[in-house]
Amino acid sequence: MTRPKPLTVLGIETSCDETAAAVVRVEGGRAEVLSSVIHSQIAEHAPYGGVVPEIAARSHVETIDGIVARALTEAGLTVGDLDGVAATAGPGLVGGVMVGLSFGKAMALARDLPLIAVNHLEGHAVSARLTADIPYPFLLLLVSGGHCQLLEVAGVGACTRLGSTIDDAAGEAFDKIGGALGLPYPAGPALERLAEDGDAARYPLPRALLGRDGCDFSFSGLKTAAARIAATVSDPTDRRDLAAAVQGAIARQLTERTDRAMLAYAREHDGRDLRFVVAGGVAANRAVRASLHALASERGFTFDAPPLEFCTDNGAMIALAGAERLALGLIDGLGAVARPRWPLDEAAARLTPTHKAGRKGAKA
Repeated sequence: MTRPKPLTVLGIETSCDETAAAVVRVEGGRAEVLSSVIHSQIAEHAPYGGVVPEIAARSHVETIDGIVARALTEAGLTVGDLDGVAATAGPGLVGGVMVGLSFGKAMALARDLPLIAVNHLEGHAVSARLTADIPYPFLLLLVSGGHCQLLEVAGVGACTRLGSTIDDAAGEAFDKIGGALGLPYPAGPALERLAEDGDAARYPLPRALLGRDGCDFSFSGLKTAAARIAATVSDPTDRRDLAAAVQGAIARQLTERTDRAMLAYAREHDGRDLRFVVAGGVAANRAVRASLHALASERGFTFDAPPLEFCTDNGAMIALAGAERLALGLIDGLGAVARPRWPLDEAAARLTPTHKAGRKGAKA
């Protein structure tokens, strides 16, 4: 039996405020990251306390050609060595998504390469597979600034939603509460640093959805309560204690709802294939990781998370998702569209939306 030939794919990611490109080679089911280049726009958005879509899209236009060229150079390859081009096609800030997708289309057209339009969330779903052998299926907690979902990942593009946030994402709560504490943008990592020596038990914070069935999340009440307290504290000790309380409350809710999903997953799989993966920007938070790792051990699940460099948005995860799709012949034409909203489990989003559908369709 002949082994499938190696696939070398360029991945382009422009869904928010990082312009990223990477080259990944997949051989024998294992991924090798040949290069990963990221241009951060933090300095450009910091004066506004958050991402400004117009500024983000303009920055992508100005930097994407150089970032892609660097990714190829650092991989020691030329465009002629590629087997395909993968680009994020959504969800995200649609202006930025259009930049990366259009660039990917141009490369694919000019060099007669397959184009793979990748769901940004699918990229996060496979990100831990960049550096570890994690077979399908697995239970996934995808937790970032814009998304918070529990999913059963059965295979390439085969995701079933078990739970999702009904309001704000965990990463958004970190950022907004950090902003209320006067921390610099991006406030989530700054809040983690502030919390290091804090007393998490000092401030009681609301625990959302206690006793509610299912695996959904809610962070809006926590965000409001913590922001109100933040407006009343100025002493450094008080600020550290509040940051620790917020971090503990977010980690606790993520762990409590994941526990429900683990129990359901274990029943469905008769105690087999008990693999758990946490991915997304919030997966870089050490307190969150530690709490989820302890839960996985208690429930008999393996625990995996991407290295810190691949938790936040990057091109390598898009390249890997693209390579896995390309291996199955799942490619897209030049008519692929940029999508501001693109749920991984489209059937669940349509039948039981967690957010009211807008003109663009279900949000999550």
